[in-house]
Amino acid sequence: MGKVVFLYRSLAYRNAAADILRKARRLPRGAERNAARRYARALRDLARTEAWLEGRVAREPRMARRVTSAASG
Repeated sequence: MGKVVFLYRSLAYRNAAADILRKARRLPRGAERNAARRYARALRDLARTEAWLEGRVAREPRMARRVTSAASG
């Protein structure tokens, strides 16, 4: 039962992030568009964090990989 609840919650976060990104693309450039994009990114990251906490994904967040590769090169 726990896996089903996790799946629905994770999919809900990802779908909400996709919907917000679609709406943000229609907005003119500016503060409102940037805020919508940040909100969508936060929802996507939340879905990934929950997946990691549940033991489903063993990847690092994008920023950590980018910083690590930039520091080594």
